[in-house]
Amino acid sequence: MAKRLNTMAVLRTEQLTPHMVRVWLGGDGFDDFLPVGGDGTPENPDTDMYVKFVFAPDGVEYPHPLNVEELRATLPPEQRPILRTYTVRHYLPASRELAVDFVVHGDEGIAGPWARGVQPGETISFQGPGSGYRPDPAAPWHLLVSDEAGLPALAAALEALPADALAKVFIEVAGPEDELDLTAPVGADITWVHRGAGSADAAEDVAGDNAPIVAAVRAAEWLDGEPQVFIHGEAQAVMKNLRGYVRKERGVSAKRAGSISGYWRRGRTEEGFRQWKADLRKVEGAG
Repeated sequence: MAKRLNTMAVLRTEQLTPHMVRVWLGGDGFDDFLPVGGDGTPENPDTDMYVKFVFAPDGVEYPHPLNVEELRATLPPEQRPILRTYTVRHYLPASRELAVDFVVHGDEGIAGPWARGVQPGETISFQGPGSGYRPDPAAPWHLLVSDEAGLPALAAALEALPADALAKVFIEVAGPEDELDLTAPVGADITWVHRGAGSADAAEDVAGDNAPIVAAVRAAEWLDGEPQVFIHGEAQAVMKNLRGYVRKERGVSAKRAGSISGYWRRGRTEEGFRQWKADLRKVEGAG
């Protein structure tokens, strides 16, 4: 069965920080968008709701309506659709708008340069949404950790926390200029961690195993009770470091630590990253 495809118009863009652009989407296609998860109402979907944008390689045009599965099955590799996954930062049914935040590193990549240069009135197609996480109001406290890539989902999670929630929050960005104003309950202790460079330009001594967010989380006070954990960011920092700390050293159950995932991996495209994750699952499954 073909995956659900939606096409929306670009309404406007915002430069949030030197490394992040917000694209607002809407138009007639908004009515075809089906939010997922949450409490069952369209106004409260899961906070990590994500879509897969469909891009064509340079010089390639596709017939409409798009059939991504058919195109990927019939076209040569260099002409196949390119998918890029992003979190829906805001879903606003009252104004019929979606907001998606894109990390941008100059001309590097596909989605970032598109977000930086796209104009109102242009259209974009995407698959989804999918999801899998929303803060549990019954959790004793919350541990929320991300870099720029995971920040949209983390920010949405903070907004969904109950007013009396306790949370330890760690966000790694290049520097103070990349910090965002966040809406959070009084009991959320937010720490911004600066690596000194954009995620794509960071040197080895502040990336991967050496990412400063790893040390920051390990040094933090651990509150009473089992937290609900949300950790998303660069795969080496998350999957090879923070996941083991939370699950093995702190003993957090799989139920409470079910949303720990690498969003990207240094030096790999999203296609290469998917293969890396598949290989990792095979290794872990054989262990």
